[in-house]
Amino acid sequence: MEPTSIPRDDIERAVGVIAGRLRRTPTLSCEDLGPRHFLKAELLQRTGSFKPRGMLTKLASLTDEEKARGIVTWSAGNAAQGAAFAAAENGVECKVFMWATANPLKVAATRALGAEVDLGATGPADAHERLLEYMEQSGRTFVHPFDDPVLQAGHGTLGLEIVEDVPDVATIVVPVGGGGLIAGVASAVDCTVVGVEPEGAPTLSAALSGGSPVRIEPSSIADGLNAPFTGS
Repeated sequence: MEPTSIPRDDIERAVGVIAGRLRRTPTLSCEDLGPRHFLKAELLQRTGSFKPRGMLTKLASLTDEEKARGIVTWSAGNAAQGAAFAAAENGVECKVFMWATANPLKVAATRALGAEVDLGATGPADAHERLLEYMEQSGRTFVHPFDDPVLQAGHGTLGLEIVEDVPDVATIVVPVGGGGLIAGVASAVDCTVVGVEPEGAPTLSAALSGGSPVRIEPSSIADGLNAPFTGS
């Protein structure tokens, strides 16, 4: 896998896209973890995760014709809500392929934001296959839940905010599922970035070992990190 970076200018432009539409979440001191440890409280973000950052940025890049066709994606729940939120903000139709065991609260939240949800899949990999079949038939505009440089530029805004709040930050620890967040953050900052992943969903480890993305069967209780593969 050849390392790539999201251009800093793209991340700076994404700041303008999300300004006034999303919350500027705080970076909180957490002494329980030790001196000078901080938590970026993205759970306070709209929809409860960082996903709307990238989704709003991605939708802003679409043409009017692409928006008119509506968007489609697949997700365990966080990207689903992010896509539904961004679509609603832009007056765009949205369909999301989830799966039968997806968190029912996330399914309900996605529907409440106006998206159509398909729960016919048995798991993440099956949802991805169902999405590919649907795309061939529908002509919908595909928005990838994590493997898209425009989306990742939006996620990189989180990294810029951390540096604004803690200018001398030495290390940022980032959870990894599909890898969209860590790609954006690592491109936005100059410090060390460490990725962490569940034992039951080691997508990045598998990709690094194999030299390219490897499909796995995720089984982690951390459902938001249960991607079947990591981005390239």
